[in-house]
Amino acid sequence: MAIGGALSVGLIGLKAFTVTMQAFISPGLPYFSIIGLPDTSLSEARERVKSACQASGFTWPQTRVTVNLSPASMPKRGSSYDLAIAAAVLSAAGTIPPESLLSTVVVGEVNLDGTVLPVNGLLPILLHAREQGVERVIVPQANMDEAELIDGLDTRGVRHVGELIEMMGGEASYRLPDEIPTSRGGEDGASQLVSPVIGDMSEVVGQEYAKWAMEVAAAGGHHLLMTGPPGSGKTMLASRMPGIMCPLSESEQLEVATVRSLCGTLPAYGISDVPPFEAPHHTSSTAALVGGGTGVAMPGAITKAHRGVLFMDEAPEFSARSLQTLREPLESGYVAVSRSKGTAYYPAAFQLVMAANPCPCGMSYGTGERCTCTQRERQRYFARLSGPILDRIDIQVEVPPVSGMLLGQETFKRRTGSAEIRARVVAARDTARERFADMGWICNAQASGTWMREHLSHKALEPVSRALESQRLSLRGADRAMRLAWTLADLKGLTSPGHDEISQGIALRTHV
Repeated sequence: MAIGGALSVGLIGLKAFTVTMQAFISPGLPYFSIIGLPDTSLSEARERVKSACQASGFTWPQTRVTVNLSPASMPKRGSSYDLAIAAAVLSAAGTIPPESLLSTVVVGEVNLDGTVLPVNGLLPILLHAREQGVERVIVPQANMDEAELIDGLDTRGVRHVGELIEMMGGEASYRLPDEIPTSRGGEDGASQLVSPVIGDMSEVVGQEYAKWAMEVAAAGGHHLLMTGPPGSGKTMLASRMPGIMCPLSESEQLEVATVRSLCGTLPAYGISDVPPFEAPHHTSSTAALVGGGTGVAMPGAITKAHRGVLFMDEAPEFSARSLQTLREPLESGYVAVSRSKGTAYYPAAFQLVMAANPCPCGMSYGTGERCTCTQRERQRYFARLSGPILDRIDIQVEVPPVSGMLLGQETFKRRTGSAEIRARVVAARDTARERFADMGWICNAQASGTWMREHLSHKALEPVSRALESQRLSLRGADRAMRLAWTLADLKGLTSPGHDEISQGIALRTHV
């Protein structure tokens, strides 16, 4: 009778917790069981681990083998525990000295031939291990590029269970296969993704007002709605939004990388200071937007867009339920998705950019002569964007069609590029960050209404008061108009907004 142990790390959403593996080899009929709330894929680790250990020259005990995953009250899912289970069994059998696994976290999936496969979500696992003071982490060799992003840990990669045995001071007999997987994609083929190339604003013909509105949105972290006919450049403008936003700080880059690690897309993107850009199709389900799945929910598009842009093209075509689910994340900056086996909390501090046609046929602009929609159809179409959603959109602008004459004008041959716009955005953000240093806010969109009212003159607040009295703005809309005014002041180099900036902020909110 012998007991062996190993450490691993589990994930519920992005929340990590330490899992202690205890393997107990006791007399009885040959049987291998795993207890401690494993899911189906983890229960199947019995066959994977048994075969992998035998492929390393280990003789599997012809007795009862029980592995307990502690804490037993926490649900465990996935195949990332395989290598730790194997280490615990090998430790109990004496093949690995038990003391060699002290203060060592083991993570990895094993194949039947003993090879160690890469896993998703390694970055939050390593961050948790470092916080807990773990000295050493053993990971799949294919995950070493990701593991090297975290400093302060002795991280070692293995390609085979036999290598783990030898690394821990034991003896193994194995043969590495000719090909070992070097990457792992998610269920949607994430490993095949290629980091998108962001176009330049200079490629957009005309639409100077829309470009300026996007500059204001990027400078203050404001949400944006563009309305215009098909082909006017809405999608083209939105896709270039990350190129004019502030580069991500080191902490923000780590946040984004952690989400991508969990989704299995980090190898495709790597660590980058470019804000993420997510553009879900208008037929996407609610679960695809906010997160979902069986057991513990996985991240959705709003979490993948954390610290970046969530672009919803053809916004009125999204289901009403999907649109309504955005309301809470837009205010709180995170999303809580509850399922039968637990609640997963994911960050969702994204910048929303919406694009919409003026009507179902898209031709209800100008004189509207080409529009084939009835008045009722036009009203019902745009009414899909409910009042509570529109109230949370800071900037609402029209994107008219570009006339043929503009294409030949000399002034459009040298158009403003993304680098020039980004320089102004960064300067405005630096001003706001310095102003809000004591409050912990990083942009005007995060400022409280109380602070803004206390730091604005009565004269500057007059347009807001009139808009409230005429019900042109709600109280939330008034606060957002004031935030826009502060952003406009930062872009102009003013110490605080005046009457003109307040009026302009109100106009930007109520343009559509």
